[in-house]
Amino acid sequence: MKVIGLMSGTSCDGIDAALVEIGPKGRSTHLIHFAIFPYPKKLQRELIDLATGFPQSVATVCHLNFYLGERFAEAAIQICRQAHIPLAQIKLIGSHGQTVHHLPTPKKEGTWSVRSTLQIGEPSVIAERTGITTVADFRPRDIAAGGEGAPLTPFFHFHQFSHPQKSRAIVNIGGISNVTYLAACGTLQEVRAFDTGPGNMVIDGLAYALAHKRMDRDGKIARAGAVHSPLLSELMRHPFIRKPPPKSTGREAFGRTLIESLCRKKKNLSTPDLMATIAAFTAESITYNIKKFIMEKNPLDEIVVGGGGVRNPVVMQRLAESLAPLPVRSFEVLGCDSRAIEAITFALLAYYTAHGMPTGMPSVTGAQRSTVLGKIVPAASYL
Repeated sequence: MKVIGLMSGTSCDGIDAALVEIGPKGRSTHLIHFAIFPYPKKLQRELIDLATGFPQSVATVCHLNFYLGERFAEAAIQICRQAHIPLAQIKLIGSHGQTVHHLPTPKKEGTWSVRSTLQIGEPSVIAERTGITTVADFRPRDIAAGGEGAPLTPFFHFHQFSHPQKSRAIVNIGGISNVTYLAACGTLQEVRAFDTGPGNMVIDGLAYALAHKRMDRDGKIARAGAVHSPLLSELMRHPFIRKPPPKSTGREAFGRTLIESLCRKKKNLSTPDLMATIAAFTAESITYNIKKFIMEKNPLDEIVVGGGGVRNPVVMQRLAESLAPLPVRSFEVLGCDSRAIEAITFALLAYYTAHGMPTGMPSVTGAQRSTVLGKIVPAASYL
């Protein structure tokens, strides 16, 4: 079955699209084509403002939900054109949408303890424009079952990277970083995974605020600076870094407020020194979580890293040094495109959901049970 996976991450910089061939019973995935469709700068700023609590009208949220639906639909259409595959051959679309707020910590409301999450990118628009059954909104069902609703990529990590002899930590450095622990010859029920803290989010935010760039491409700014140890120590005391799993986070913890605070410290640090310190913070927060919450109780043979952060050599070098002598490899070494992993994940999740198979992972999110994730918006017919 050919399935398209669509993903827009916490960096709010565009849509990752993966066209995937999924084998019988979802036991294999083959990436046919991958593409990135960048957002205009204006849309990126609107989404970041929305996600970080900058005052927005309900009308703006309503509009952006449907506008993103149009962009997601267009991404699905365009990736088929690029791959020279007729849209009619695509059986499903899996869309994560764009997370604008994620509140997995319960808030008391009378007799209820309410967890919540909100993704936009209206799937009805995607299904209508493409004529393809669309599965979306994967987080809320796990939240309703008492879980964190994230991370969701460990389901794919297990299927792709499990090894009969090696215990692996699979690190994804997106806007937020997360790690998945796969014990040698382990089962799906034994998988452990959680967010570790910032990935590219703070680096990108500072690059924009201080240098008017979307990112610190190839770590050029950070490479010209030196790590400020007192600031790094201060950042590593962030409560989320040391919080035990299950845990998940987003811009609520590592967005505008933190970036503005760091910009205020600019008077005491050069831009390269600040960027070097934040790159170190990204790597050290990952390292701390691996050592504290995985290695203290579990054997570990290697680290495999993917996501956009794998293209930042400053982060990768720091990660390799702090985790030595464990080998640190990229997804590419194992034959996977680092950029495509999350989009492939939502193609695979859509396949399982359409077949009524649960993909919720209580061992990862802390949910009370495994559930079928996502909401199905049918085309005229599906499957």
